[in-house]
Amino acid sequence: MSKKSILYIIITALCFGTMEVALKVGEHSFTALQMNFLRFLIGGIILLPLAIRELKKRNLTLTASDWGYMTLLAAVGISFSMSFFQIGVVYLNAHTAAIMISCNPVFTMMFAHFLVHDKFTLKKALVLLISAVGLLFVANPFHVAPGNTAKGFIYMAVALVSFAFYSAMGKVKAARLGGIIQNCFPFLIASVLNFFLLIVLHEPVFSGITLKTCPVLLYIGFIVTGLGYYTYLGAIEMAGPSNASITFFLKPVVAVVAAAMVLHEEITWNSLVGIAIILVGFYISLKKD
Repeated sequence: MSKKSILYIIITALCFGTMEVALKVGEHSFTALQMNFLRFLIGGIILLPLAIRELKKRNLTLTASDWGYMTLLAAVGISFSMSFFQIGVVYLNAHTAAIMISCNPVFTMMFAHFLVHDKFTLKKALVLLISAVGLLFVANPFHVAPGNTAKGFIYMAVALVSFAFYSAMGKVKAARLGGIIQNCFPFLIASVLNFFLLIVLHEPVFSGITLKTCPVLLYIGFIVTGLGYYTYLGAIEMAGPSNASITFFLKPVVAVVAAAMVLHEEITWNSLVGIAIILVGFYISLKKD
């Protein structure tokens, strides 16, 4: 890997790894669904100039099929999955939520078998089993850590599985559209869907945005969502999906450190064991057959 791709992976891990901590800080100012709307609206706007440039570079005209496909991605990946994720963060410790959602690439392999005929091998089944064991250690149903709740685990499990399905769906037209286009426009489409969802549910839309709350909102929108996705997509382009997925090795570690430093969360032994087991699964998934 080049030095630039390594730098992009590290930046992505720092952005994604501090996401749950930042969301915890902002949950007192914005509702979960409102934050989901605002962060992807900001992220989509940041990526829009890059997406337009990519369209020109590819000499690509988006068809009705492309728009329908991206609308489906937006509904599944952002409006549905990330809404459950946002609510799950409210009912879980930040580091627990980060560890769980970091396992999405493992479950993506399972869905990719059916959606893009990416064969689900014995090795992938082993990785899935190892990661499931790691998640079981993190949850520790026999002694749930303070700050974690059963409701939070359920919401995050739905977010994890549905986001993995969304990631597998993203492989269908990835070659035609490319990462920037396939993220930017679904972000903006999802923002429209989320706006109407907020209206229907009588949730706040822009209220709560003040000089005091702007820093955390801008961090989540510009840094976590905008910069994070940009560097992650750049890492994929330069180093390939497998090498870029090293991000998910680093994210749980960053999240644990950030949660302890910023939120003073107690890091339990079972969380550390769970991380170690999940990292073993990730390592096996990166190893060549």
